[in-house]
Amino acid sequence: MNPKSAVYFLPYMNEIIFFSHILLVVGFVLGALRLGKQALVALIALQAVFANLFVIKQMGLFGFSVTCSDVFAIGAILGLNLLQEYYGRQEASNAIRISFLSLLFFSAMSQIHLWYIPIPTDSVHSSFVAILAPAPRIALASLGVYYIVQKIDIRLFGWLKQFFGGKSLGVRIGLSLIVTQLIDTVLFSFFGLYGLVDSLFDIIIISFIVKCLIISCSSPLSMLSKRFVKHVPV
Repeated sequence: MNPKSAVYFLPYMNEIIFFSHILLVVGFVLGALRLGKQALVALIALQAVFANLFVIKQMGLFGFSVTCSDVFAIGAILGLNLLQEYYGRQEASNAIRISFLSLLFFSAMSQIHLWYIPIPTDSVHSSFVAILAPAPRIALASLGVYYIVQKIDIRLFGWLKQFFGGKSLGVRIGLSLIVTQLIDTVLFSFFGLYGLVDSLFDIIIISFIVKCLIISCSSPLSMLSKRFVKHVPV
């Protein structure tokens, strides 16, 4: 089906895809948890790369213009929280370093890819340029904010686990996600978008509301995680 005809055929196509996207990401996070900590770390790193790659595409959602990367950003934090819950804080810290290294590698390799001079008959180089050549300011802001937010999440989630006595996993994940995504939204908007958009405040508010919607859908599903983990440390 032609994408334009799909808009008329199903007015809320983006919204349907959006909620399906959330369910798929949470399902893959739980599936990675079932395979073990290595699979979960790999998926956290992969989602970090996806979040930075897909942030340049915008879509209409509930009448607002938003990016297509928020689900991956929250999916990465969700995976990090589950990793810390079942395998400990040290494993979560290692996952942050691995995912940050993956982001650096992707950023460097994408630029090298663009340096190759295409042949005259090449028809895809311009598309690669549009996708892989974001402004250095946005790329640096994304890398820096990602690392800061992940470190804050580890400390906050650890404190919440002590506060709740190890109970109410869904509530703990929801609270940590709300706090960290508020910090992520504010920091990235100021460092990456300040001076480039008309209303920074509107972007922060709309982006955070969308993230809260994702969190409200994904956090309750995290309570199913005990059914997927092979071994829960005592």
